[in-house]
Amino acid sequence: MTEFSLNGARLTALPSGALWWGAPRLLCVSDLHLGKSERMARRAGALLPPYEVAETLSKLEADIAARRPAKVICLGDSFDDLAAGYGLDEGARLRLTMLQAGREWVWIEGNHDAGPVDLGGVHLRDLALDGLVFRHIAAPNLAADCGEISGHYHPKVRLAGQGLAAFLLCKTRLILPAYGAYTGGMMADRAPLQGLMGPRARALALRAGRVLEMPL
Repeated sequence: MTEFSLNGARLTALPSGALWWGAPRLLCVSDLHLGKSERMARRAGALLPPYEVAETLSKLEADIAARRPAKVICLGDSFDDLAAGYGLDEGARLRLTMLQAGREWVWIEGNHDAGPVDLGGVHLRDLALDGLVFRHIAAPNLAADCGEISGHYHPKVRLAGQGLAAFLLCKTRLILPAYGAYTGGMMADRAPLQGLMGPRARALALRAGRVLEMPL
């Protein structure tokens, strides 16, 4: 785990790729991409073993059991497309229902799942909360006193020849890694990410159950 501040909020990057905000007991995850294997098979793409939904939900269950959040924010692209969301099997739906029980659950709209599905929770385009704004895709220009939390890019960094999922952090914004299984990534030295991150940006790389801080 690695703790840091963003616009006055004390946050923790978890080795799973989730973000924890202790004061409001808030857990945030991004880019679950549930149903990716089904969507690829439906569109005659590569055939992947259909286990990513169960694997991703198991990881989310573990984080929720450990932290017991009062609110969970899924930061967009929770489903690989809307059909994948509607097509979840009953077992996965039951697991999501159990995870939602007794807590607030917010689905932020993503570019893959632009609209609500027939699951519980609140569906929003973005959410402002105590000095932070949660959205799927980072806004190109932010005020100096802003704190933005986003996903979408599935950022990765290279360490000892290995590509690692990573949080990217600068003074005004945090970009979360993809939380779901079967998700690829964009290296942090690519132009879209370099253009978003400010001076003295850092990467919080995920490796073997640890969070490793390094300059971006």
